Amino acid sequence: MASKHRLTFAFLRTAAPGKYNDGAGLWLNKRNDGGAQWFLRVSINGKRREMGLGGYPDVSIKAAREIAERWRSEARRGIDPIRSRESEARNVAEVDNTLSKVAIDAFEARKAELKEDGKAGRWFTPIKLHILPKIGDLQIEQINQNDIKNTLEPIWHAKADTARKAMNRLNLIFKYAVAMGLDVDINAVPKAKVLLGKTRHKSKKIPALPWQDIPSFYKTLSEPSLVNLAMRLLILTGVRSKSLRFMHIEQIDHDMWVVPAKNMKGNINEVSDFRVPLSQEALRVIELAKPFQRDGYVFPSIRKGVMSDATMSRMMQRRGMVERPHGFRSSLRTWLADCTDAPHEVCETVLAHKSGTAVQMSYRRTDFLEQRKVLMDRWAKYALGETSELTLIKEGAR
Repeated sequence: MASKHRLTFAFLRTAAPGKYNDGAGLWLNKRNDGGAQWFLRVSINGKRREMGLGGYPDVSIKAAREIAERWRSEARRGIDPIRSRESEARNVAEVDNTLSKVAIDAFEARKAELKEDGKAGRWFTPIKLHILPKIGDLQIEQINQNDIKNTLEPIWHAKADTARKAMNRLNLIFKYAVAMGLDVDINAVPKAKVLLGKTRHKSKKIPALPWQDIPSFYKTLSEPSLVNLAMRLLILTGVRSKSLRFMHIEQIDHDMWVVPAKNMKGNINEVSDFRVPLSQEALRVIELAKPFQRDGYVFPSIRKGVMSDATMSRMMQRRGMVERPHGFRSSLRTWLADCTDAPHEVCETVLAHKSGTAVQMSYRRTDFLEQRKVLMDRWAKYALGETSELTLIKEGAR
């Protein structure tokens, strides 16, 4: 064996730039700038490997020799010391690879795709409430399908929609972990779904007022209170509650309302501003609502911000109705199907729904604005109880 401990502290303190051998593969490289670096040369399966051991004098001669002996011992057992050190570093880093940590990182990475950077919390909430309290402290690389099954089993049937969302988010988190280079079972979530089986929960449709009853209900909203006006405009436009509640006066341009993408449903990167044609009745409702506006919002809250999502629902509940405001979209869509000859894709666009395959939508460069304007004018006249001859009635419809 080559002799060891050739170098001395006194020699190193005055040594000129160059490489100096301490023996048994331990070297010191003294640079021209005065700095110095320890490195070790070992042979693994006939191949020379060279690894840095730290700078001198931060790593003293004694410390360098102890570190070198450790890695020489690994090499004698046929273990690559460089790979072994990298493996140790990964194991130390594993403390940061808990499901909770990776889930937060995955959420941060997706924020740009979410409405208002996910501030509403809807994306992360199913994970936060139903996954992390049980297995959030586990290393994600250790989590298998049984862990996921046991975690979601209590809500799989009782809260099926929430469980489905949690499962989908968890699948995205595992994909993020794969992108990080972590050794996770990418199929753990699908396998857990197989173990859980088909949910017994049946989704319930939001109760909707039949389109035949819209005119009589619309008449009951004649008092120009803010909630009545909001309900009337919701019926007339067929938009979702959020779009209406966040309506800003600057979004109105003559007989057009441009709803910003951030107030539309869907992935922020996949939706765009949506043009809503306004009938004469809709414009009249907006004029009646203008005195209530605050900070430019047409339907403000009594105290701060905009009208609550539950305000119109509570009004319908007080009337003893089982129907809900969102159901007016169904009323309108059914009326379009029963009482007009409008093409399917036009009817779907009225509700800002996607229609057709991805290829068809890529070639369709219209939002059918002119056709929708005619339909919304007719819908407004129908809601006002005017004669049916103003509506294009399909054969056999009443």
